[in-house]
Amino acid sequence: MRATSAPVLVLFFSSIGWGLTWLPLKYLNGQGMEGPFLVLLAFGAAGLLLSPVFFKQQSHWRGKLHYLALIALFGGFANLAFQIALYEGDVIRVMILFYLLPVWSVLGGWLFLGERIDAMRIVTVCGALAGAFLILGGTAVFASYPSWIDLLAIGSGMAFAANNIVFRATQSVPVASKVTAMFGGCALLIGIYLVTSSAVIPDYPPRTLLLTMAYGIFWLTVITFGTQWGVTRLEAGRASIIIIMELVAAVVSASLLLGETMAAMELVGGTLVVGAVLVETFREPGMQHPVQEPS
Repeated sequence: MRATSAPVLVLFFSSIGWGLTWLPLKYLNGQGMEGPFLVLLAFGAAGLLLSPVFFKQQSHWRGKLHYLALIALFGGFANLAFQIALYEGDVIRVMILFYLLPVWSVLGGWLFLGERIDAMRIVTVCGALAGAFLILGGTAVFASYPSWIDLLAIGSGMAFAANNIVFRATQSVPVASKVTAMFGGCALLIGIYLVTSSAVIPDYPPRTLLLTMAYGIFWLTVITFGTQWGVTRLEAGRASIIIIMELVAAVVSASLLLGETMAAMELVGGTLVVGAVLVETFREPGMQHPVQEPS
């Protein structure tokens, strides 16, 4: 088995896990929990769970706290911007702008990590983007002019790409510490947003609160660990293409479980994304570029 097989498989299945998050979210929304409050509680609970491990590992990240601060900032902003954009804007438009992620990841990996952009990487990025574009409705998504919500969606994808690049650049820092910083940043920035926006906290029943925290602890923690462990070990551009599998998983699972029929354009788009992912999955290990960790 090649050295990259495990990270690719873990990232692949974690992306499918992200694509299936609509299931617990749909249930929690039905219980009255939604929007930034859901994210604050879920990420906050997961961060608190990991905090003892974080402090136990301080010998590994001592002197590199500034990188953990960048992870908290980028990861927190990515989630905050994405949630606000979804809440305020058109879901499909927000999704397609967020899934420009491979572009930012490939460019960021090239600029900051020295990763090579070869012809095959360009082909797979274009294929993945074209597939996402078709899945999310094609040219119909651009029926209106750009807005501040569009900028938030694009900024969310850029921040997530930056977050993943910092994860990959800090190989000696344990993934658990980096995930804790990311969760903490998410909870902190969303908390600041709720306070400054004078949001009224609904009176949620204890059962709903417990279920939301359980979602963060058991679901978000597992798939985030899987995603970031894979991201740390794969080229930024390659990882971002595999991550788009979550879009395919979401569309296919919703079609199967809700009894909806996938349109021809969605089938073509899904095929393009899966094709791009498979190409990146089976690339030769020699394409990997060693990461020089910053001091």
